[in-house]
Amino acid sequence: MLWTGRRQSGNVEDRRGMGGMRFPGGGLGGRIGGGGLGLGGIVILLIIAWVMGINPLALLSGDLGSGGYVEPEQTSGGNFSGQQDDELKQFVSAVLADTEDTWRQLLPEVGAQYRDPKLVLFSGGADSACGFAQSAVGPFYCPGDEKVYLDLDFFNELAQRFGAPGDFAEAYVVAHEVGHHVQNVLGIEEQVSKARAGMSDAQANAVSVRVELQADCFAGVWANHAKQEGVIEPGDVEEALTAASAVGDDTLQKQATGRVMPDSFTHGSAEQRTRWFGTGYRTGDLQDCDTFSAKQL
Repeated sequence: MLWTGRRQSGNVEDRRGMGGMRFPGGGLGGRIGGGGLGLGGIVILLIIAWVMGINPLALLSGDLGSGGYVEPEQTSGGNFSGQQDDELKQFVSAVLADTEDTWRQLLPEVGAQYRDPKLVLFSGGADSACGFAQSAVGPFYCPGDEKVYLDLDFFNELAQRFGAPGDFAEAYVVAHEVGHHVQNVLGIEEQVSKARAGMSDAQANAVSVRVELQADCFAGVWANHAKQEGVIEPGDVEEALTAASAVGDDTLQKQATGRVMPDSFTHGSAEQRTRWFGTGYRTGDLQDCDTFSAKQL
């Protein structure tokens, strides 16, 4: 990805070095991220639950009882060298700036005015309007404060654990979470929240999948814009598709347990995630990202 020298966003809030500090009013509870937890968030929590043999609902609510799950030790600043860490900050700032340019241009075409989100860099844990979240939940978007939360260590995990290296794979992560912000700006997030109130768990999961696949499609729309701007290099789109596939619910469940349980999907299968990203990338039209009306996901 040809990002060096491009505009960097002024909407990056660096909280690294504060570790997993909890602030008054914090607490791991409520919904985190546009349609639930952020990219890979819910499935990562489920993996932790399966491995540790604890109730996954305890992780989602923050009520872990008197024993069981123990927070892995976190180090401020992550596993990157200082120079690499600074370069990553510049990189995500440039990607965020590019998403700002894209959505400022596209949303007025559908009668909406884009509001720039903030991107919060944190290490260990972060307090948000949606509650306190540890790095284990992965990147997430909180509609309550219109901020994307990202621990840069996730990029290491994306490359090493999920087998999805590359700067455009990392850009996809940012663009996906910004996609949740676009849903918030368009009023989709509010409509979904109201609809979920009277749903069963299975129904809510099905809606969550549509929310996440739409965010993937919006990420593809941004990638289409990046291509027009001459930012994309050969192999970049493949990196994004690899990342989308690597965080598919079926991929993660099979890695964790050897079984795939479609009824518990919250983000969509690897095939669905790559296909909807591809739809946005191919057309560049956010109106082609209507996953809620799609008969087949």
